[in-house]
Amino acid sequence: MIYYLLMRLLQAGFVLIGITAVCFIVLHLTGDPAALLLPENATEEDYDNIRKTMGFDRPLYIQFFDYMKNAFSMDFGHSFQQNQPAFKIVMERLPATIELAIVAFVIALLIAIPVGMISALRRGSKIDIASTFSALLGQSMPNFWLGLILIFFFSLYLDLFPTSGRISFGMSNEAETKFFMLEGIFTFNFSLFSDAFLHALLPSITVGLYSSAKLTRLVRSSMLEVLSEDYVRTARAKGLSNFTVIGYHAFKNASIPLVTLGGIELGLLLGGTVVTETVFAWPGVGLLTVQALQNDDFPVIQASVFLLAFIFVFVNLAVDILYAFLDPRIRYS
Repeated sequence: MIYYLLMRLLQAGFVLIGITAVCFIVLHLTGDPAALLLPENATEEDYDNIRKTMGFDRPLYIQFFDYMKNAFSMDFGHSFQQNQPAFKIVMERLPATIELAIVAFVIALLIAIPVGMISALRRGSKIDIASTFSALLGQSMPNFWLGLILIFFFSLYLDLFPTSGRISFGMSNEAETKFFMLEGIFTFNFSLFSDAFLHALLPSITVGLYSSAKLTRLVRSSMLEVLSEDYVRTARAKGLSNFTVIGYHAFKNASIPLVTLGGIELGLLLGGTVVTETVFAWPGVGLLTVQALQNDDFPVIQASVFLLAFIFVFVNLAVDILYAFLDPRIRYS
């Protein structure tokens, strides 16, 4: 088991190094960073001065090695636009993305697990056909279109939810952290929790429905495969209740693929849902990355990519470890 963990940690480290290096190379292929910091009427002397000040006049391989060294100390320089440490700016947006990802992931699981199980138990029925069609529809529906439809119907027409943002004006003064929902729960500040939850519900549904479509199909196929196994028939022959057979014996083994895909989905959600955050003006890492790309803010882009890659790799590492506990054969593969 220790060897398995060490190998996974080593692979995760190489992935992070590779992503960080690719980010540096791609951004520097887009043009001269000094041109982004000066107006169009700047002189050549101004360009030379800014290149020297920012270190852009050095050979590219020296810039690369310095960048890689600083990256692992979380130092990506200062934002061109905000003149603040880039990594600090990204970390300030991370709580919003985490809370959105958690709510969306819970919604996806609450839909996928029961619907997938019922669909498998009633294979070929109207319920199975309806759930399969719904999963296909949910996976093919663009997030930006679904988000706009939800805003129009639930926010503008019914006036039940806010159209955008993360919290109402003035409510943030009641919070001591950026984790509004979690703080509201643990401090029993239900006004803070309810306000933050109402803001997060529509974007979470937008993302969660898309993720639930894939998870539902996986749960259904996994359950169908498991229900035909000998040990399930043996459990039924022993006279065990249907709840025990399905809920414990069958679903426990059917959940192994679900853990894998669920971990990938959670990693993607924590990596920032760019389209959804843009539609709902959700102040997360995804929206920040889009704004940094529009402004050619290289330090913020590099910090965002590094952080999102780290989160994705960490979540998948956790999934690998959990997978090994669910199926001990994997530890020795």
